[in-house]
Amino acid sequence: MIIDPPSQKAARVPFRTVVISMVVLWVCYFLLTTTRGLIVGLEMEAEVLLRRGVVTIAGLGITLALWCLLRLFDTRPFWMKVTAALVLSLPAAVLVAQVNQQVFAPVQTKMAEKMAEERGVGVRQDEAGNIFIDVPVNRDEPETTATTEVLIAKAPVGWERWRMIVDIALSRYFLLLAWSAIYFAMLAVEQTKVAERREAAFRRQAKEAELRSLRYQVNPHFLFNSLNSLSALVMTGKTDRAENMIQTLSSFYRHSLNDDTTSDVDLADEFALQQHYLEIESIRFPDRLVSDVILPDGLKQARIPGMILQPLIENSVKYAVAPLTRPVTIRVEAREDYGRLVLTVSDDGPGAMDIAEHGFGIGLANVRDRLKARFGNEATIAAGPTDTGYCTEIRVPLRYHG
Repeated sequence: MIIDPPSQKAARVPFRTVVISMVVLWVCYFLLTTTRGLIVGLEMEAEVLLRRGVVTIAGLGITLALWCLLRLFDTRPFWMKVTAALVLSLPAAVLVAQVNQQVFAPVQTKMAEKMAEERGVGVRQDEAGNIFIDVPVNRDEPETTATTEVLIAKAPVGWERWRMIVDIALSRYFLLLAWSAIYFAMLAVEQTKVAERREAAFRRQAKEAELRSLRYQVNPHFLFNSLNSLSALVMTGKTDRAENMIQTLSSFYRHSLNDDTTSDVDLADEFALQQHYLEIESIRFPDRLVSDVILPDGLKQARIPGMILQPLIENSVKYAVAPLTRPVTIRVEAREDYGRLVLTVSDDGPGAMDIAEHGFGIGLANVRDRLKARFGNEATIAAGPTDTGYCTEIRVPLRYHG
């Protein structure tokens, strides 16, 4: 049987999580720069807040564009992720700095005009961006109206202009690098989750394969015995009993093959299936096999692995019914014991000394392995001769649908 591997889909940070991280980053930027402005006593705070909000929104958009590029490296080695963050964050930071400079340029002019007005001088900005103030020629003669222009702020050109942008960009570069580190940390968390889910899927498939293999061991063994018995009936001329056995055998396999080999079944279905099996064996031993099945109504919906009782009943037939000429009773019983489901298969045969001397036989070992694969240490099985015959007891967690 071929088992499909778990999905190999690459891990991705949810878009909603990415956007939230960006919003938190730039809201923090907005609050910190505003707090800094209050501390240093910047005026025109309302207009500054508005323009700072524009820069924040622009920064959010630029960070979103940066993420679109960084996500191309999600499946790359760590050193490539670091390199991509270092390289791609640089132009993004420069772009944020340019936006910042463009948005706040008018504020600088207005601040110069306000300072000049407070000092009683005129201010003017030419087309190149140079700022001049009008200074009286002779302050000793107030009546004199002659003034001269004095350059107080030269428009940045060439390297000077880029130096200002670089100065702003360096702080934004660190900001974007910090966000990139956060993004790749979130990506690592998602990749860990995917790896854990993939590992869990492989473990589940391995367990299902083990359960399926153990379950398939039961059917051929039972079929072999049944066909031998059927052959014996035909050879001895007991055609009516042989025909009855074929019909019962067909019903048994139709019932057993309908179940998922790895899923649990209702206890009522398991008991019904084993009653089919006992009917088959009663055709072989019409005068020697007596069955007694006890299933309380409250336990009919309890869940157990399918055909888990089959090897146990088969052992009783093999070691208790077959060797003797007297009637032997096989009892199959279910009961609840302090929140656990207890299943017993017992007989009043000779005690099955062959099994007792050699420990767990093939059938018992199969049941033990299936219980361990299904329930781990939560299930136990005990088997051995008693004063009246032989008994096998299974204890598993009592579970129902859901």
